[in-house]
Amino acid sequence: MPLWQELPLLLIVAFCLAVLIRTFLVQAFYIPSGSMEETLLVGDRVLVNKVLYDVREPERGEVVVFTGPDTWAPENQVAKGAGFFAELGRTVGDLVGVSQPNEKDFIKRVIGLPGDTVACCDADGRVTVNGYPLDESAYLYEDSPLDAPPNPKQCTSRRFGPVKVQAGQMFVMGDHRGVSQDSRCQGQVPIANVIGRAFVVLWPSSRWSWITMPDTFKNVPKPTAMGPPSPRITPAPAIPPVPDMVIAPIAVSLALSTRSARQERLRRHR
Repeated sequence: MPLWQELPLLLIVAFCLAVLIRTFLVQAFYIPSGSMEETLLVGDRVLVNKVLYDVREPERGEVVVFTGPDTWAPENQVAKGAGFFAELGRTVGDLVGVSQPNEKDFIKRVIGLPGDTVACCDADGRVTVNGYPLDESAYLYEDSPLDAPPNPKQCTSRRFGPVKVQAGQMFVMGDHRGVSQDSRCQGQVPIANVIGRAFVVLWPSSRWSWITMPDTFKNVPKPTAMGPPSPRITPAPAIPPVPDMVIAPIAVSLALSTRSARQERLRRHR
């Protein structure tokens, strides 16, 4: 093809691929607030694995993006009535995963899972999960004051709980506790609302880094009474830990092959 014909075709193909990847595999998210400092700074862009939680449920310590329940106040104010071209640019940017997040999209760290009891504080002012004190020094930044009185509507105090995490829910907190409005005062989050796991800081280039799992959650004891699994997730066999970018194509191939086999069995029984 002549260049004037080939170039638009290549742009259309690239756009369609970007939309497919954003919808099913990986999406970029913009960090709009300081609630996850210093792990994530305002203006950072992170990549989120959207396939991982189709094969397993979230784990304590993971940084997840989720849609906030109706009870959660938005952290990111989206401009209203910005004009046609501004709205068009936002829509196209959202399709390829480069726009600012929706006002109901949040990013926090998972602290408690169904059946866990989360509380603060022990004698040393630390958060406990099932009675086990967490060493959060690897990611915690500017904790809430210990002497501030508890406030059910604002996460201004370090003290809360104990809170029993309900079935199908998770307890999340920001790394910058002094400014984060999270499960301490806004309530638990349905696991079904999780969009994916943030696994790398992509931009700016000077901030490029993997978002790793802290060791502190490895020794948390199991809860005494576990609730039923989240209805969003079908229990799957244990999968050995592999990088997120490797899990994504494997999960898609597995889902397609399973669906094909199921359809073949149904055809034979007819």
